[in-house]
Amino acid sequence: MAPMEVETVATVGARKWSPGSWRSCETLQMATYEDSQDSYAATMDKLSKVPPLVQPGEVDALREQLAAAARGEKFIVQGGDCAERFMDCTADYLEAQLKLIVQMGALMESATGMPTVRVARMAGQYGKPRSSPVEKHASFGEIKYWHSCATLNTMRGLQMADDFGASTVGDLDVDFLKPSPHYAAWSKAADKAKAAAAATKPGAMQLDLEEALTRPVAGEGQQMPQPRGRRKGHYNLSAHMVWIGDRTRQLLGGRAEYFRGIRNPIVRQVDELCFERGELKELCAILNPDKVEGRLVLITRYGAEKVAALLPAHIKAVQESGVPVVWQCDGVHGNTVTASCKLKTRKFDDVMAEVSRALQVHRESGSTLAGVHLEMTGQAAVTECTGGVVNIEEDMLTRQYDTYCDPRLNYAQSIEASLVIANALGAR
Repeated sequence: MAPMEVETVATVGARKWSPGSWRSCETLQMATYEDSQDSYAATMDKLSKVPPLVQPGEVDALREQLAAAARGEKFIVQGGDCAERFMDCTADYLEAQLKLIVQMGALMESATGMPTVRVARMAGQYGKPRSSPVEKHASFGEIKYWHSCATLNTMRGLQMADDFGASTVGDLDVDFLKPSPHYAAWSKAADKAKAAAAATKPGAMQLDLEEALTRPVAGEGQQMPQPRGRRKGHYNLSAHMVWIGDRTRQLLGGRAEYFRGIRNPIVRQVDELCFERGELKELCAILNPDKVEGRLVLITRYGAEKVAALLPAHIKAVQESGVPVVWQCDGVHGNTVTASCKLKTRKFDDVMAEVSRALQVHRESGSTLAGVHLEMTGQAAVTECTGGVVNIEEDMLTRQYDTYCDPRLNYAQSIEASLVIANALGAR
C-alpha cells in the first residue's frame, strides 16, 4: 500500500475499540432526536436489555458457510426485499419470501451439484438510509426490533417444521417456463430438486441501535458463555450479517470504526466510486485485520456494461491485500433505469448479464465468485422489473408496483434467474 494508505490503516488500528468508540468519529446519515431526548434515552436503555435477535453461534455458523463459498465449495443465493414494509410482516408474506429462497437454492443445487448457502434478506430492512436527519418517532428503533423479532420467529418456526423443506420444493411448478428453449433442462432440474426434497438463514444503519444490541461473549464482560471453538469478542446480535453502504463508507468514519470490532460477517458494496477512490486495500485491512475467512463480504454492483472494465482491478487490489474476502455479484443495483412511466425498473436480461460477466471475470482472474445478491419477492403478481419468460413490458409496470424503494424480480423472474445462473455456473 502507498504511504497514505498505510497511515490510514495505522490510524484506525491504533484506536482502542469498544461498542461505542464510533461516537468519537464522524458518522453520516444518523437520525437525531432533538425534541425527545428523554424518550430516546429510555428506548436505548430498553434495547440494551431486550433479548438478542440472533445468537452468536448462528453468526459463527454463517461465517463458516460464507468461508466455504469463498473457497468455491458452495454458492450463495441471497435476496429479498429492498425495503421491508411493516404491513408485510404477516405470516403469509414471510412464508412466501422464505419459500422462494428455498426453492431457488434447491434448483441451483440440482442443476449444478453444488450446495447452496441461502441467505434471506429479511428482518433487517425495516429501516433504510435517510435523507432527513431528524427522526420524529423516538421509539422507531423499538418498533424495528419487534418487527424483526416477529419475522425471525416466523422464519425459525417454519424451518423447524419437519415437512417444510420437502413441501416447499414439492410445490415447485415451473410450467410458466415452457416458452423458454431451456425448458426441458430446467424441468428436469426441478424434478431432481423435488426428488432430493431440500429445506435458510436471514444491514447496520443507525449505530446507536446497533450498539444497544452489541453484546460481549465470555472473556469480554462475561455476559454470555462461550461455546467450544468460538472466538471471544463482541457480536452484533441484531442480525447475522451487517452492511456498510456506499454513503457511509468513510474509512475513518463511525461505520468503519464500529464494524471493525464485531465478529459478524460484514458486507461492503463495491461500485464504480470505489474504483475511483482506490480504497479497497485499506478497506480490507481495516475491516478484516486478522484475515478471518468468511468475515468480509464484497458485493460488486457496477451495471452489466461496466463489469469487464472495473471488476478485474478490484479483484487484483484485493488479491494484493492478502485479505480473504467473499465475492458476491449484485446484479440489480447497477442496472436500475427509469421507465417511460417514470417508475424505476430493471431489465431481467441486464441483471443476468451482469452476473454472467462477473462470473467470467472471476474465472479469468483466478478468483472465485462465491454467490449472487438479488432484490426479489415471492409475490407472483408483482410487476416491477421487465423481461423474463413471463415477458413483463414497461406498460405493465403500473399493474402491481408495490415496492417502497427499489424494484424487485417477482416470483417467476426469480425462479428463472436461479436457473439461468445455474447454467452459467455449469454442472460439477
